[in-house]
Amino acid sequence: MLRQAIELVYQVVFLLRDVQQNKKDIAALRKELHETSDALRELAVELRSLRDEERHECEKLMLRLEDALLKFERQLPSAKETKRLK
Repeated sequence: MLRQAIELVYQVVFLLRDVQQNKKDIAALRKELHETSDALRELAVELRSLRDEERHECEKLMLRLEDALLKFERQLPSAKETKRLK
């Protein structure tokens, strides 16, 4: 009977120790999850910024191309001048 009571006390002590360790582990995991969530939010913001920047660069490139085409068209002789030369 005494031996069973001692074993029961040991089990309770070990279970309490395990519960405390589990609580510490859970707290550490929550902290890690919070840090991961923050990092993910930062990455999402950076990705949006990069997309906007890429879109602006594409728009600028299209405007440069359009400008170059307009300048090229101005350098071409008009259709009337082409007929006169023939």
